[in-house]
Amino acid sequence: MWYSIYSTDVPESLPLRKQARPAHLARLEALHEQGRLLVAGPSPAVDAEDPGAAGFTGSVVIAKFDSLSAAQEWADADPYCDAGVYANVIVKPFKLVLPQ
Repeated sequence: MWYSIYSTDVPESLPLRKQARPAHLARLEALHEQGRLLVAGPSPAVDAEDPGAAGFTGSVVIAKFDSLSAAQEWADADPYCDAGVYANVIVKPFKLVLPQ
């Protein structure tokens, strides 16, 4: 089943993000290679593709997992969590309607 993972950043998270980004992206690439990643990306803090020093306010990942607990476990192990980037992470089941 698909699960949405919505993470909210702590204030001033950009330096923390930069440090943990390679490990964070490696996990997303692994999901992609397994055909389990629908979409992933950050939410810019300002209305711009590249927010520069304004940084980001959070992230969204929609991916397939065997269960809600497996999705939560994966989310909890994110390098951004370990680096202190995220203030909180919400994992919910997601029903894909479009596109199919």
